Formats: sequence, C-alpha cells, structure tokens
Amino acid sequence: MKWHHYISDLFLTRRFYAVLFVCICLIFVRFFIHWLGVVPFLFAGTMGVLWLVDYLFLFVKRQGVFGARTHADRFSNGDENLVRLDLESFYDFPVKLEIVDEIPHQFQRRDVLFKTSLAAHARGYLEYRLRPVKRGVYSFGNINIYASGPIGFVMRRFRHAAAKDVPVYPSYLQMRKYQLMAVHNRLDEAGVKKMRRIGHSMEFEQIKEYVRGDDFRTVNWKATARKGTLMVNHFTDEKSQQIYCIIDKGRVMKMPFDGLSLLDYAVNASLVLSNVALLKQDRAGLITFSKNPGSTVMADKKLTQMQSILEVLYSQKTGYPESDFGHLYAHMRTRITQRSLVVLFTNFESMSGLERQLPYLRKMAQHHLLLVVFFENTELKQLTEKDASDVESIYIKTIAEKFVFEKKLIVKELQKFGILSILTTPANVTVNALNKYLELKARQAI
Repeated sequence: MKWHHYISDLFLTRRFYAVLFVCICLIFVRFFIHWLGVVPFLFAGTMGVLWLVDYLFLFVKRQGVFGARTHADRFSNGDENLVRLDLESFYDFPVKLEIVDEIPHQFQRRDVLFKTSLAAHARGYLEYRLRPVKRGVYSFGNINIYASGPIGFVMRRFRHAAAKDVPVYPSYLQMRKYQLMAVHNRLDEAGVKKMRRIGHSMEFEQIKEYVRGDDFRTVNWKATARKGTLMVNHFTDEKSQQIYCIIDKGRVMKMPFDGLSLLDYAVNASLVLSNVALLKQDRAGLITFSKNPGSTVMADKKLTQMQSILEVLYSQKTGYPESDFGHLYAHMRTRITQRSLVVLFTNFESMSGLERQLPYLRKMAQHHLLLVVFFENTELKQLTEKDASDVESIYIKTIAEKFVFEKKLIVKELQKFGILSILTTPANVTVNALNKYLELKARQAI
C-alpha cells in the first residue's frame, strides 16, 4: 500500500469529535475550577492513545474488508431489479461498516448508504433494488466501504473498483411472468380474463375419448364404431396467424406516468403480447413509426424472433415531430401482404387529433383487423374526482371532465367505423391488450 493511503483513506468519526469536544470543555473549565488539576490533560492523553491504537488496528492490514457487487447482466425497465453487495472482513476483531455504492446517475438517488457490522473473519451481504424508468446504458461506479473498529474513533475507507455498464432493456421480467402463466394456463392470475369459445376452430388436433362436458356435435362416429366407446374430435386454436404490434414514437408518446413514458408502456406491452402470441403458435411482428416508418420486424415464429423484437425495442426513442399515419399506411401496404391483427399503440388527446388520422385508420381497417390502443390521462381523472371548493377548482374540474369525456367520444368514433379500440390506463395496458388478443382468438376474428 502506498504511503499516501494512510492519510487519504483516514476519516474521523462522530464519536471522536464528541470526545474531543468534551476534552476541550474540560480544559476550558479548568481555568475556573483549579481543583481539576491534571484531569483534563490525562483525559486528552488517554484519548490520543486510544486514537493511535484504533488507527493502528485498522491500518495494520493491507486488505481489511472486501466488497463485490452482483446483479443481472441487464436490467428490466420499469421493474425492481435486485442488486447484491457481498462483504468479507479480514480483521481479527468485529468491525462496523458503512457502505456507499456508486449507482448510475440516472436514478438521482443520494440515499444508497448501508450500515452493517461483521464479526472477525466473517462474511455477509446486503441487498437492495433499483427501478430504472428509461432504456439505455447505466453505469455503476466503485464500492466505498468505511470500516471502524471497537474503539470507534477512526474510519478507514476501502474503495473497490466495480465500474460496470448495464443495459436496461424493455420489461423482460414482466414478459417472463406472463410467459410462465401462459404456459401453465394461469393468465387469469394476472387479470387476464378467460374467454368462452364460440363454435369450433378449423384447426384439428386429435381424436380422444369422450369426457363429461365435451360437445356432442364433435362426436366422431367412425372412430366410435371402431373403438366401441364414444370418441370425439378435439380442435385447437388456429395457428400461424399474423400479429403485428405497431408503436407510435411521436410527441404524443412522450407523456410520463409513474416515471415511465407512454412509449415505454407501449414497448413493454408489445414485448409481452408478442411473446404470448409466439407461445400460441402465431407469428409476431413489429413496426415502429414517427414522421417516417422506423424499424420493422416481419412476422415470424422462428426461435430467434423474440430476441430480434427485444433488440429492436431496446433502442426506440420518442421524437418531437408529429407522427405521419399516411406514411405508415403506405409502408404497411407494401410490407404486410396478408390480413393480420394490427395492434396500434398511440395516443389521442382530442377529437381533432383523431380526425386528422381517421382516414388512414379506416384504410388500415379495410385490409387488416385493426385494434387501436390509447391511454387515459390518469392525472386528469384524479382531478375529476376531487371536490370543488372555489371558482378556480370548479373551472379546473370542468375542463378535466371535458377532456375525459372527449376520450370516450374517441372510442365511440372508432366504433362507428368498425375499428376496435382499447382506452386504458398506462399501468393496465399490458393486461388489457392481452385480454383483447385472447378474446379475438376465442371469437376466431383474426
């Protein structure tokens, strides 16, 4: 260890300053109370000896405390991500520790200070969680550990180089949660409704023995005659249907709710919806657009499709220009030749905003099954629920109710032209989009 570390890593504790203050007070009082004699000086000498012993105990070892940080190779946007700090003491006596972890500046947190203690030659760990609200690269810094001994006059700093860049991807934790539920047919636990099937699909799967509850109309009489027991045809959902998630990256998607922008909510919902569609043996695709068409992932169900969609969603950002639905329609006509379910994530704040884009939406609906997903303004909704106590609050509440009502008019306007729509809060967009997708499959509307 270089000599300057003996000074630069030295810090005095509050206990030291408290005892020093008592010592100064005793020396000051001695001028007025002479019978104290040498007591203040003995106190100061004892304090100096204890300080020196404490210093030697802490700095005698080259490596006193070790710290390391572990976390996932990538973080999930909008979710709580676990970070773990592993600690090990090499001292022959118990130590108290204060750990300052240099987390990425995007979190704007100054409270990542942890206090703990370790016995002699002991190991321990600490855990905390971080919730990123923007996609991109986040940079961790060093781990600073401040150790103090039994006397507690001196703290020694151990700085461990742990700088690392961590990419923040769309919410893959949410995607995995819905994936597991879909595999085990437990999507209803997350709020996804079970849809009653109407009729039968044309996708034949197998012939099986009749069990109570099977439809008599599916009885296979030839197989029944051969087996001597009642046999029925079993059908499954039609497969290989095309599902496209189209994400608006214009300025209307910049609005933030609970730290995340509307674009991030749309990105997370698209990731989950595409993954569930692939699990249902459908083909999932993706298109992003703003003033011009952006990234396009053609619908497919190959093994690498989900990774391709994830990589495209990772780099999407909103812009300030208004989105051009005309260019989007032209792009769809040239790239999507088969009738598909098109889930369009966008936002309309007024009827005038819808009317500008409605001709293009109607043209899209002529060639595809179009589902428009747009968002409620939850802050305006909260204003409408507040009691109005004066003229100003009455005015604000009235304007808020006008905007909320206009959102409902947009739904009616889209229904008038046969366009499916979902008006949802940002927090529930994933569940509502999944519900609609499963409903459309159950109705064989795709």
